Amino acid sequence: MELPPEDREYLADMLEQSLPHEEFRTPEIADAWAREIDRRLGAYDRGETKAVGFEEALASMRQALEAHAVENS
Repeated sequence: MELPPEDREYLADMLEQSLPHEEFRTPEIADAWAREIDRRLGAYDRGETKAVGFEEALASMRQALEAHAVENS
């Protein structure tokens, strides 16, 4: 995460706005996501969490999905 916080916030906002589902665009949900984004960025900036590369994150998600599928089959 080498972008400055304000650029990361802008990017997160643009991603949220690109969601096609109107039910995700209520003011309450937007406010909740803004708070969550601020919380996560703050934790990262304080060194409480670390960034994970795309490939590592994708592999982790695939592994979790496979485990979930096995548990529910």
